[in-house]
Amino acid sequence: MPTHASQFASARHAHQSGVVKPRFLIIAYLCIVLLPLVASWSLGSPPRPFLQELASGLGILAFSIILVEFLLSGRFKSISNSIGMDRTMRFHQIIARSALLFALVHPFLYGGTPTGGQRPWDPTRQLSLTTDLSYLSSGMAAYVLLPSLVLFAVYRTQLDYKYETWRLMHGLGAALIAMLLLHHTVYAGRYGSQTLMTWLWLALTVVSVGSLFYVYLLVPLLEKRRSWRVTTVTQLTPKQWELTVAANGHEGLDYKAGQFAWLNVGHGPFSLHENPFSISSAPASGSAVSFMIKELGDFTGTIGQIETGTVAYLDAAYGTLVVDDRKEPGIALVAGGIGIAPLMSILRQLRLTGDARSVKVIYGNRSINQIAYRDELDNEDVTFVLSEPPKTWQGKTGLIDPELLDSVFTSEEFTEWVFVVCGPNKMMDVVEDHLLSRGAPSNHILAERFDYD
Repeated sequence: MPTHASQFASARHAHQSGVVKPRFLIIAYLCIVLLPLVASWSLGSPPRPFLQELASGLGILAFSIILVEFLLSGRFKSISNSIGMDRTMRFHQIIARSALLFALVHPFLYGGTPTGGQRPWDPTRQLSLTTDLSYLSSGMAAYVLLPSLVLFAVYRTQLDYKYETWRLMHGLGAALIAMLLLHHTVYAGRYGSQTLMTWLWLALTVVSVGSLFYVYLLVPLLEKRRSWRVTTVTQLTPKQWELTVAANGHEGLDYKAGQFAWLNVGHGPFSLHENPFSISSAPASGSAVSFMIKELGDFTGTIGQIETGTVAYLDAAYGTLVVDDRKEPGIALVAGGIGIAPLMSILRQLRLTGDARSVKVIYGNRSINQIAYRDELDNEDVTFVLSEPPKTWQGKTGLIDPELLDSVFTSEEFTEWVFVVCGPNKMMDVVEDHLLSRGAPSNHILAERFDYD
């Protein structure tokens, strides 16, 4: 669940309007990535030895994959809200490593090819490779920067710098690599130097790098006209808070229970100081929007110091953890720790709208003082679980595991209900695996997570 800078959202199955069908997205992705390769082949240039053609093909694929990576940043709702944020980001990570592998292998496959630049008798550059340093230097720079970009992304949680710093470095680094590869491909590449391919690569690069301007300039510009004000900051537990914002002169936010927003508090709309947080309020409760936030990082550690009236901006709504329009007879909400946030939004919406479906809640924590919204949850069919309970605790103890799930849900509920799961990754893995083993259809399991590596 998105509760701080190192968390995001996802879902196994989406039921939302206004998003692109996953099948179409897959087809569109393959078409865009393969377009430069197909276009290069269609030029009809005389063939070279297999390894040289393979080298060019891998270089072309690496560049086209890198360009499409800009659109898989998670900030485009039509993509991430269609297939789930964690699927989007997981694919973004895996395919980036594939592009890195293609790029690293690509130059070594040219071994044995004559160098020295284009000869008069070789107008199609079939027989030789360029050694012009001005053409090769951009590729060499990208060859060094690309592994650095990927490694910094993989190990960013282990590095001692702020999320905002990493985000800026990642965006600018990716844009720089794209520009370097464009220069290298057009001037050093056999196929990229052809007029058709030059214009194609230029168009793809402009669209891809332009997406950064959309995310970092256009969206904040639109948000500037839709500011919010902090109305309350309430401490729920020793380390958990509920922050509520109200619309400042506009109609509010169009969202669904279970979704999340990028929240920027106390900074200008163009600031990188924004983080994803699950919405804990219900759409039916009014225009005010509440977030449950745990003290974990630089911003969240000072959440209790935020004053009412502080300006805020929201980029929303994201996420597919939504039960609206589901047809299952019952809803199971399984949360660990801060994962209760989006589930509270769902539960509140169900109650405010008079939804007649059966609901069961499992809510796990380490200690009793970490239980949030207990007075509200006591009115539900809820099972509290503590891993470090006090001696006076009368409820369930241990972890949310298969044995506990079997004690709460019947065989029919496992196969017929929709299960909404949010919490630590290990807990979610255990729950999802057991649900599948008990016959729960995969499209009946909605799960939010972010930590992939």
